[in-house]
Amino acid sequence: MPIQQPSNQIKLTNVSIVRLKKGGKRFEIACYKNKVQEWRNGVETSLDDVLQISNVFMNVSKGEVAKSNDLQKAFGTSTVDNVVKEILKKGEVQVAEKEREHDLATLRKEIATIVAEKCVDPATQRPYPVGMIEKAMAEAGVSVKAGKNAKSQVAETLRLIQGHSTLPIQRARMRVRVVLPAAEGERLQEQLRALAETVEKEDKGETWETIMLIEPSQIRAINELLQKECKGKGRVETLTFAATADNN
Repeated sequence: MPIQQPSNQIKLTNVSIVRLKKGGKRFEIACYKNKVQEWRNGVETSLDDVLQISNVFMNVSKGEVAKSNDLQKAFGTSTVDNVVKEILKKGEVQVAEKEREHDLATLRKEIATIVAEKCVDPATQRPYPVGMIEKAMAEAGVSVKAGKNAKSQVAETLRLIQGHSTLPIQRARMRVRVVLPAAEGERLQEQLRALAETVEKEDKGETWETIMLIEPSQIRAINELLQKECKGKGRVETLTFAATADNN
């Protein structure tokens, strides 16, 4: 939004306004776009890198700076940094309608992309194009939540697609083979089973071997377990990246 300011203030560009109503008055701060969320996530810790101007306003657009006594009455302090931190924590980010629509469309695309990467068609074991996932999201009535990142909305999105769309879909799973010395396999089998979705086969002889279906994210946990407990004596092999229990 355009910012009108007195001549003694710098011109604000790329601005994101955070507003908090308190004590019957409206208080605003002018921040750099994206920095508000980074502050709230703990990624950004420097107020100087978040604020375009280190001040509290009654109205950023008009350049109206809040008076010290108004800050004291509303926040119990007139220290600007303390007030700014409360506004950053509790305030509402003001977003123009077109920008909001663009952000939601981008977020929806991100969610669809992650779903496409993590899921497959049960019949073909192949991933769907992102466009088909987006259509299924629309059919299922998926409502994207602006305050949450894409990754945190994937599970609910998948649940809705599975329950309220005509697109057959399931999470992709990996089929892996784990081979260990017999003694190590006996000792670690329960921990390995806990990391599997399905244990398809186990063979015990001079070596202990198991074939399992796992969530792709569990491959790291298996590798870390073998590295820690077996010190190079065990190995894990990926047999199929996207598999189902019905695959042979």
